[in-house]
Amino acid sequence: MGSAKSLEALQSVNAPDARSVVRELDESDALDEAMTPGGEFVAEELIVQVIPQAGDEFTCYSCFLVRHRSQLAREKNGHSYCIECEG
Repeated sequence: MGSAKSLEALQSVNAPDARSVVRELDESDALDEAMTPGGEFVAEELIVQVIPQAGDEFTCYSCFLVRHRSQLAREKNGHSYCIECEG
């Protein structure tokens, strides 16, 4: 009988119901989306201009960074590698 009383005691504790837990999680997710790692709110949309790769640039097959041709270390099987990855 001792376990039955302890079960009743556990059930009577003010445990949150499932709806309140889900509501709290949704509210915290909504706040997380608008906050930066530093904690400031960001309400503006960022616009980034994408510039296509120029003719004198290549993409390193190892680090995938766009580099100037002066940083080309070698080309093998149609793939280019920069001096930092080869060095």
